[in-house]
Amino acid sequence: MGAPPYGSPPPSRGNNNAVLIGVIAVLSVLLIGGGGYGAYAYLSAPDPAPPPIAQPTTSPSAPPTSAPPSSPPSSPPSSSPPSATPSDTPEPSSTPSSNADAPLEESEFGDWNFSLKGEKYAARKVGGWTYDSCDPVDAEGVMADNNCANAIQLAYTAYGGNLKAVQIILAFPSSSDTKNAAKALKNTADKNVAWRRSSAHRSYSYGKIYTGAYVKHLVITIVTANSSAKSKAAKFHTALQTDRGVYFFMGRRQTERPMTS
Repeated sequence: MGAPPYGSPPPSRGNNNAVLIGVIAVLSVLLIGGGGYGAYAYLSAPDPAPPPIAQPTTSPSAPPTSAPPSSPPSSPPSSSPPSATPSDTPEPSSTPSSNADAPLEESEFGDWNFSLKGEKYAARKVGGWTYDSCDPVDAEGVMADNNCANAIQLAYTAYGGNLKAVQIILAFPSSSDTKNAAKALKNTADKNVAWRRSSAHRSYSYGKIYTGAYVKHLVITIVTANSSAKSKAAKFHTALQTDRGVYFFMGRRQTERPMTS
């Protein structure tokens, strides 16, 4: 997360780092292991080359529902190598919340900066939307069936625009509701969630959706990348999803992260 700590510092940075690394390791296992706590699925697009992803016809406050394409892309688009730009230098990834159960606000999250054990990733926030309910992102009623309270949607770009990420975060009244929603979305998030496809690439050589339940919050992270950023996309995707999981697992508290090179 890379931001300065909020609140009182832990009594021992070493102990805090060890706990945090342990939490990240556990959440990563849950993410990659699938099941009700975490799962991933490919974004799909027809062969031999993906068509443009459907563009929204509604305002930012109500993302469109669109049918999923059919199979993963097989012909990655050609593009120039990613370049570092000042716009990709992030600010702190999130601001503290005074109440772990407070309604979600997109302003709670800024640019994303992650550094842990030699792994460093950064993304610039390019959009954010706050919803009073989960209806705008609930394409098939899965969230409503599990008592979803409210939601936000975030859009990010990295590596000079060669990688894009859309993140949907949903709040539930209990951890059991969150787990049930995650189970219902396992491998079906592309059709059951109305995410902002205009904030992803029209064509891509990497495209996946990660879904994970973290206490009372469900995090859905979509990442697309063209051929220039494809090699970085999987690790970036896992880090972004897991870092958000740690944030909610820790009660929406920003914690100090060991900075290593």
